[in-house]
Amino acid sequence: MPKLSEAMETGKVIQWLKREGDAVKGGDLILEVETDKANVEIEAFGSGVLRKIVVPEGGQVPVGTVVGIIADPAEDISGVAIEPPPAPAAAPAPASGPAAPAPAAVPAMETYRSAPATAAVVPMTPEPARVAAAAAPAPAPPRAPAPAGDAAPAGGRIRVSPLARKIAAQAGVDLRLVHGSGPGGRIIRRDVEAAQAAPAAGVAATAAAPALGIARPEAEYEDVPLTAMRAAIAKRMPLSKAPVPHFYVTSEVAMDAAWRLRGELNALEGGVKISVTDMIIRACAVALGRHPSINASFQGATMRLHHRAHIGLAVALDAGLITPVLRDCDVKPLSRIAAEARDLAERARAGKLRVPELSGATFSISNLGMFDVEEFSAIINPPEGAILAVGSVLEKPVVVDGQLAVGRRMKLTISCDHRVTDGAAGARFLQDVKRLLEEPLRLLV
Repeated sequence: MPKLSEAMETGKVIQWLKREGDAVKGGDLILEVETDKANVEIEAFGSGVLRKIVVPEGGQVPVGTVVGIIADPAEDISGVAIEPPPAPAAAPAPASGPAAPAPAAVPAMETYRSAPATAAVVPMTPEPARVAAAAAPAPAPPRAPAPAGDAAPAGGRIRVSPLARKIAAQAGVDLRLVHGSGPGGRIIRRDVEAAQAAPAAGVAATAAAPALGIARPEAEYEDVPLTAMRAAIAKRMPLSKAPVPHFYVTSEVAMDAAWRLRGELNALEGGVKISVTDMIIRACAVALGRHPSINASFQGATMRLHHRAHIGLAVALDAGLITPVLRDCDVKPLSRIAAEARDLAERARAGKLRVPELSGATFSISNLGMFDVEEFSAIINPPEGAILAVGSVLEKPVVVDGQLAVGRRMKLTISCDHRVTDGAAGARFLQDVKRLLEEPLRLLV
């Protein structure tokens, strides 16, 4: 199992593209692996025959684990040390009813404030499964318990035995409306069963929403396991925000000329469609060559200045955020950047990125303009030294030559690592990006 990103610790075999006994050449695609970022097709490291598949499809193993053996047909592979992959952890079973399973150890008597809503602990399911579950017949509404004596006051403490609490949760009985006949007014099993069997004499508080025609799930909340991507984000972001001293510089760019040029370029027959993001990538690539401290990363005792502009493009997925890398943007024309950026984003959403596209960025861009976001600050993706946050291009009233007019404006905010650069350097970088976008013919040179 190859290490496909700096944060990768385990990988999951999604699909074997070759079968045992198939001939393999070095460079052939042999299997597809799911990492913490994407699904990646892996090339064979040598030629021969795929003699043995060690880790089957669906198996998840640590980096460095043998997943298969390629050897000559007559070669003895019995001496190859193979450790069996660890058994995958069992996924938590979905709750069968509105209540989650009771804890293994329960005290003899439990008191709690009011009656908490039940919660379901369910595994992450793909969208089709969610749709199918939504289409299933709705469970019958819980029976409203009849008031049996004085109900516990709202916010008061209810004394209830563990068994009675469990039965009440399963039956949908509101313990606040049950009178306890046990010692000291404690609610016991027979009290819950009596309330369950009694005819409904009123409407419980929990039935108020359905009475208003509002559909509500029976569980108040659900715990969903983290996906591999979300777990990686949760692990890596504190490594950036906590130890990396961020500072932020914001500038507003007049996008009128760039907007007109983009429209003219996109009107050309047979031309590549240009987006605002493509123009920003090109502007940043040019500016990074002029400001090496922005295209830098902190290395402990040294500062690494990068001589090429490998730009990471933040792509939002259902499972989280991924930042595939568009390489050598400093030497690519705008049209090629546009074509490669679109292809990169599409394959990122499809989980079909290649290994070199998963890491190695020297600078990143995060554009939330399509979500009607005017301005935001992004978190640096280590070991990079900066990231640019891009807002929407908005039409707003502006003053031009002393006259009020309508103009297109866009806000850019750069987040910089204060260990490798300073506020003035960040401001000068933004000035250059702003000038290139406001005089967009420079992007075509």
